[in-house]
Amino acid sequence: MLRAVMKLFGHDDKPSGKIAKDRLRIVLIHDRANISPEIVNHIKDDIIKVISHYMDINQHDMEISLSDDENSVALLANIPVKRIKPQIMSSRNMHR
Repeated sequence: MLRAVMKLFGHDDKPSGKIAKDRLRIVLIHDRANISPEIVNHIKDDIIKVISHYMDINQHDMEISLSDDENSVALLANIPVKRIKPQIMSSRNMHR
């Protein structure tokens, strides 16, 4: 997960001081939200299970992270969708 988050921040182009600052920010966000990295991984697994019922997704390139501002913490998900499963499209059309 840290690799995905660091990829999100583009760590390849940043000096080591900036990388360390970004890592500290991630730790602080987790602490502020009172969510451990293990819980974030469980959330990611649950999201994969639910979304996989409706779509084929690229789990390898999926990114889940937490972001915060002064008043709240947000769960951010970037989930590449390969396709919507046909049975979902069929059932939606039947209900219209």
